[in-house]
Amino acid sequence: MKMDGKVALITGGTSGIGKATATLFAKEGAAVALTGRNRERGEEVARGINQGGGNALFIQADVRLADDCRRAVELTLERFGRIDVLFNNAGVFHPKTVPECTEEEWDETIDSSLKGAFLMSKYALPSMIRRGSGSIIHNSSGWGILGGDRAAAYCAAKGGLVVMTKAMAIDHGPDGIRVNCVCPGDVDTPMLADDARKRGMAWEDYHAGAADRPLGRVGNPEEIARAVLFLASDEASFITGESLVVDGGGVAG
Repeated sequence: MKMDGKVALITGGTSGIGKATATLFAKEGAAVALTGRNRERGEEVARGINQGGGNALFIQADVRLADDCRRAVELTLERFGRIDVLFNNAGVFHPKTVPECTEEEWDETIDSSLKGAFLMSKYALPSMIRRGSGSIIHNSSGWGILGGDRAAAYCAAKGGLVVMTKAMAIDHGPDGIRVNCVCPGDVDTPMLADDARKRGMAWEDYHAGAADRPLGRVGNPEEIARAVLFLASDEASFITGESLVVDGGGVAG
């Protein structure tokens, strides 16, 4: 029960890494508020957590919009009274080079990951500062460190999160707030399958390429969720400003 008595707010919690993290946090004793644009999927995730004995609230919200982010924080505080952990997980991916990428695709990518993390942090931080404690985790990527092919907007957004993490850790360490990011490699989520489709690749070929790393496989959402749990928990009490790579050795190799 590493999260016993704590409250976590998770964006992009309707599938993939966000869903796995919300489910794990609830099992570890946290009350969980999760956001997403798809109401049906979000309510299904919250219902599953509640039926399993957890305590979850779904808030339909688009992290690209300031009013939605403010409302998500307010509803979480209204329901649970505090926010101990914010996991900025929401994001999108368009496999495009700079010439291929439309302005709309660029804006959606940057706004979903980078601006969304800024807005959610902006509205969650005041309550954390008043309490003198909190943990914020951004979901970056191995490609936020090394870069990757046909992913200019995604790399820009995820790379921005890595350095934003360090800046926020410096600013809010004196407030008792830790800020870190997790950098997954290829993970078996709907986004990975969507990338294969958009690149026009057969899933078998794409999957084999994604598994070409020291551990010889792609990750699963639960493995990333456990890393987020570590960063959110008191076990990481002296860790801030760090980017934890969880990628089966992809960056190392």
